[in-house]
Amino acid sequence: MSRIDTHHHVIPPFYRAVLHKAGVVEAGGRALPEWSADASLEAMDLLGVSAAILSVSTPGTTFLTDGGDAAALARDLNDYTADLVAKWPSRFGFLATVPLPHRAAAVAESVRALDELHADGVVLLANSGGIYLGEEGYDDLFAALDERSAKVLIHPADLPGPTIRHLPPFAADFLLDTTRAAYLLVRNGIRQTYPNIRFILSHGGGFVPYASHRMSLPISADTGRSVADILGEFATFYFDTALSSSPAALPTLLAFAHPGHITFGSDWPFAPLAAANWFSTNLDAYSHIDAAGLAAINVSTAVSLFPRFIRPVE
Repeated sequence: MSRIDTHHHVIPPFYRAVLHKAGVVEAGGRALPEWSADASLEAMDLLGVSAAILSVSTPGTTFLTDGGDAAALARDLNDYTADLVAKWPSRFGFLATVPLPHRAAAVAESVRALDELHADGVVLLANSGGIYLGEEGYDDLFAALDERSAKVLIHPADLPGPTIRHLPPFAADFLLDTTRAAYLLVRNGIRQTYPNIRFILSHGGGFVPYASHRMSLPISADTGRSVADILGEFATFYFDTALSSSPAALPTLLAFAHPGHITFGSDWPFAPLAAANWFSTNLDAYSHIDAAGLAAINVSTAVSLFPRFIRPVE
């Protein structure tokens, strides 16, 4: 099966060095994995991935408190990843890193990456320095993204609070982080105000499919909108399958998401190859999805978002 992987990470050597210098040796409770472009291509081949949309995972640039330093790092990351795409244009795309929570710099780098580097979209952390997407103050950024019909991967970060002993953030906190951002984007009318942005929620949307009815109640009470309308808006997010196509999670995601709104994600290299292969194999073997539905997840939904990956008819 040829797939397009919309959740595939890049860890440039210089970025690892900057993280280590700042004392950052893990992300989400996992040690930073080894990465190289060649290893990425090898993993793609083993997972049946024809093209991968590269993105930088948490912490992005948020560990840098100086806005100038964060903007410079984001620029270097985007230039590096754009060079990978130029070298392997049929195998790689990329989502630009932006230096949030430094908002003016984030707007400037989003515009540069999309207009000059031709990034396929941007990756935004669900919270940056404790400030969540969907809270006040992001209008300039969302307006710039909306004007460009940008695709936005919402990736979780560590929650703005202490971790729990024996509970690594990637295991549960990451799912809550994504869910919080999605909730605020719906509750505060961001998706209605900026309808041209296509938001992709990582890891099957966190808790969104499972808890959508429960979350719709307070939003309805706050906004006066109907629960049905709010549920419909939640369902029209895009969702990737990274670490989420298990026998328990996949049926809920398929039942909830709007048709044609699920994309394949591996989460490599933060998800070890064995784990990524287990989830992708379960996706392919799931008996309650037909060939067209599987093809949509693996290829055609991603192509609708990133049309430069349309394959010529042979």
